[in-house]
Amino acid sequence: MSDLHHSPLESAHLSLGARMVPFAGWNMPVQYSSIIDEHRAVRQKVGIFDISHMGQVFISGPGALDQLNRLLTNDLARLAVGEGQYTIMLNENGGVIDDLIAYRSAADEYFLVINASKIDEDVAWLASHLSNGATMRNESEKWAGMAIQGPQATQVFARVFPAESLPPRNGIATLADGSIVCRTGYTGEDGFEFFCPAAVGITIWKKFIAASAAPCGLGARDTLRLEMGFPLNGNDLAPDRTPIEAGLGFFCDLQKSAFTGREILAQQKFDGPQLKLTAIRCTEKSPPPRAHYPVLDSDGRTIGELSSGALSPSLSIGIGMAYLPAEYSKLGTRLQIQIRDRAFPAEVVKKPFYRPGSQA
Repeated sequence: MSDLHHSPLESAHLSLGARMVPFAGWNMPVQYSSIIDEHRAVRQKVGIFDISHMGQVFISGPGALDQLNRLLTNDLARLAVGEGQYTIMLNENGGVIDDLIAYRSAADEYFLVINASKIDEDVAWLASHLSNGATMRNESEKWAGMAIQGPQATQVFARVFPAESLPPRNGIATLADGSIVCRTGYTGEDGFEFFCPAAVGITIWKKFIAASAAPCGLGARDTLRLEMGFPLNGNDLAPDRTPIEAGLGFFCDLQKSAFTGREILAQQKFDGPQLKLTAIRCTEKSPPPRAHYPVLDSDGRTIGELSSGALSPSLSIGIGMAYLPAEYSKLGTRLQIQIRDRAFPAEVVKKPFYRPGSQA
């Protein structure tokens, strides 16, 4: 435990009785009450997550746009100041280094929110590829981060910051106190991500909770994102998997000038990927499916393994994703998931598994 990073909000988690676990090199809360209760709080009302483990990097200068556009799959030129987009950083083979959100925070400045386990790798990759005209500031240790998610997120923000306004969806704004608000999330619900200086993090955290946001841990964050079919880097995304295989081609602008890995993606899109990240839903009750559980065809032959899996609290059924041969990724294909010593029937479905606002 001594080599783990510690969130600036850790003492607040401990005071709330959170169960802490190692995650991406950090000591983080996995749950406070129960994963199901916290999941439902976000789907029905509003929850708050500690995301201080995620990285915050600023790229600025007159060359920032052109140089970042050569490293990221989406087209930053489409962004006006105050707008953001989901994008992906690739290695030379078209594999995923990291998926991230890039915001145009000023005319010549971009704010990148990156995955916790990828901070060192991302920063090193950026440093080795940026040249004169673009300067990087890694401020990951300076900020506390929170994600406030759920149908009542806007009301919670208004209670804590009555004189401020949330930016539009996928937007970014800087508040009067210097905090940064990004209108995005990882749950499929309305909400925002909030970054403030680490020293005032606990104070702001407590204000959001006092405004009715329920504290939620990594367990609920995982089930919420999986219900939406959102990938998790390190599970569903990896250096040997491309965005085309992961079904993220929409976020890869192959029409813009060259970016790292572009030619491989273009060829793979033309040929059609041999493997596809496929959404799988159990067709009867089962124990929770988990990552690495074997996926079988209807005849019982192993054709892959789950990259993510869980019992969906909203649907009360097992769900998961797996890279499968393309011929097995068609909607309605009958499959099986090996859970312990039994194979449970399942089928290929369309993402998302659950649509916010729908009834299970």
